[in-house]
Amino acid sequence: MSASHVPSTGAGEQSRLPSLTGLRFVAALLVVLSHAGGFLLVRMGGSGESYSQYLFGAGNKGVSFFFILSGFVLTWVARPGDTRMRFWRRRLVKIFPNHLVALTATVLLMLYAGIAVTVANTVPTMFLVQSWIPDFDVIQGPGTNTPSWSLACELLFYMAFPWLLLLVRRIEPARLWRWVGAVTLAITAVPFLAELLPDAPRMQFDPIPWWKYWFVYYFPLTRLLEFVLGILIARVVLTRRWINLGLGWSLLLTVAAFALASQLPGEYGRVAPTALPLALLIASAATADQRGRRTPFGGRVMVWLGEVSYAFYIVHFLVVTYGPIGTAYPEFWMEKWSGPQALLDVGLTIAISLVLAWALHGLVERPLMRRWSRPAASAAVPVTPDGPDGPDTPDTPDTPDTPDTPGQEAAPQGASVN
Repeated sequence: MSASHVPSTGAGEQSRLPSLTGLRFVAALLVVLSHAGGFLLVRMGGSGESYSQYLFGAGNKGVSFFFILSGFVLTWVARPGDTRMRFWRRRLVKIFPNHLVALTATVLLMLYAGIAVTVANTVPTMFLVQSWIPDFDVIQGPGTNTPSWSLACELLFYMAFPWLLLLVRRIEPARLWRWVGAVTLAITAVPFLAELLPDAPRMQFDPIPWWKYWFVYYFPLTRLLEFVLGILIARVVLTRRWINLGLGWSLLLTVAAFALASQLPGEYGRVAPTALPLALLIASAATADQRGRRTPFGGRVMVWLGEVSYAFYIVHFLVVTYGPIGTAYPEFWMEKWSGPQALLDVGLTIAISLVLAWALHGLVERPLMRRWSRPAASAAVPVTPDGPDGPDTPDTPDTPDTPDTPGQEAAPQGASVN
């Protein structure tokens, strides 16, 4: 293999993973609910405020899902003959157009709302480096499109992926589970290392000190561990070392891990308790698809929702901030909200976000991917409709890959990450 090539994993004909696309939407919806519902529960007061922490926690887990899924899918569909430059081109064309459209809309909405537009709250975000800067106003400035921080992490993942995959492929299959355990332990160690950081200042809606929160949640190097976990668990499945954990059991394990995380203090519950269960959930869903089993996440509607999930993720916070809920406006913070009004506004926020996501995906994301994600010469190369480069297979996060977050690579049908 040339040093300029991305190593292949040989998934080939097994690349159709529609259930992972459906799960992408579920993860994106958790993020949306955490922002839309979480803020409203805070404003409802009483028990609503205490429940808001569960919703905010669910959004954390959705982002973690995107990061792990990115590593899994990129590994699953890595193909022979691919080069680093082609790979990076596809990744940049995937994440930047939607991001720049959303950023432009953000600046216009901030100006309309009378919110200061500064170098700090725009320039680092434009180039997706904001997560490297431990400054609250850079990452979470008032009126900004805060969820784009995860794209800064994804950008690091994409830059590192060719070398990470090369290293992981050198691990003997019999030792892969040991490495899964080692990376899980490293993720668990992150909040303990964060204890070395200052206790002030503190987050506005969270008891965690800002420096510790940034290190555990925003810092791209610590989040890279989840991406590596996704690469490793994909290799486990591809090398037939999977433990045959069913999708139902992996879902129960994930729910149990979330319940445990919600009881842990501060930064300890943000990522570590659910990282491995989420990786197992992804692997079990992929295995079910590989074996031709039907799942609740692989139907046509769920696949479509998953295909627009990156756009859904990148626009929803603007709707939360400037739409029916309107967290950008002082009135939101000065009045109490009733339950029926909160439910109505959350529903409207989700509906408006889906319509905007459909438009962004159809008018920007998909056309530009078809036009620019491959060299012009590739048009002459025959492709199969359901293969990695098939014309009907979305190339989407993790995110967030993707998510891909949450959002992608060479796109198995329905499986997209950012």
